[in-house]
Amino acid sequence: MGIRSYNPTSPGRRGATVSDFKELTAGAEAPKHLRQRKHKKGGRNNQGKITARHRGGGHMQHYRLIDFRRNKDGIPGKVDSIQYDPNRTCRVALVVYADGEKRFILAPDGLVVGAAVHSGADAPPEVGNCLPLSAIPLGMQVHNVELQIGRGGRMCRSAGSAAVLLAREEQWAQLSLPSGEIRRVPAACRATIGAIGNSEHMNVRLGKAGRKRWMGIRPHVRGTAMNPIDHPHGGGEGRTKGGRHPVSPTGKSAKGGGTRKPRKPSGASIVRRRKSRRYGQLKLR
Repeated sequence: MGIRSYNPTSPGRRGATVSDFKELTAGAEAPKHLRQRKHKKGGRNNQGKITARHRGGGHMQHYRLIDFRRNKDGIPGKVDSIQYDPNRTCRVALVVYADGEKRFILAPDGLVVGAAVHSGADAPPEVGNCLPLSAIPLGMQVHNVELQIGRGGRMCRSAGSAAVLLAREEQWAQLSLPSGEIRRVPAACRATIGAIGNSEHMNVRLGKAGRKRWMGIRPHVRGTAMNPIDHPHGGGEGRTKGGRHPVSPTGKSAKGGGTRKPRKPSGASIVRRRKSRRYGQLKLR
């Protein structure tokens, strides 16, 4: 893992950096049964209406089917290759199990080709192995954490992310998430040992607008540059600052406002909420 920069042959190249991709296995390809064509929707729903702005275009991609459940208990696997996945920030590892089945898993930092991976409560707590939280020693970093038993990993799946197992109490385990939030999770839920690899992803600079278009992200227009009918910040004589606190086109607070449903069932599992700008402002007042 590392960052490679270009020679400044053009304005776009001058500020651009890319990953060196040294951790990838040369010549490795995704098996056909583990990939499928990704049909893009351009941010539109089944009625053709735009529900997510600034989406569209982008390079053609194939979606890799990732094993988030890690339910091959008692069957050892061997890492065949480390591959690039265009749909996520981390790398994926192709694992070949003893019974001949192949599956993709999220590649943690330190997992190399030829390493053995195991799943189940009897697996050793080593990098790449998946165990229930009840069988993982306290203080270890984990990723791909389940929220509900058997539903597959939901948290800590992006590059460089990891949660820390803080404590266990009866049927619950406490995790410290990268955001600073402390959350209770059933101890029978599974998690994978280690932190997700490709931690240098956050340091990559795109360098030009075209690379953002390759990702399927369209240009963003400022609300103050629009008309009043198009945005709450629009209109006015000359350039304005909006005349109100920043909001979305639908009037919702864009910076520091709460977006979580107050009666969301999983909210009862949050021991300590993450530090946010909204709560910081409330304390100052």
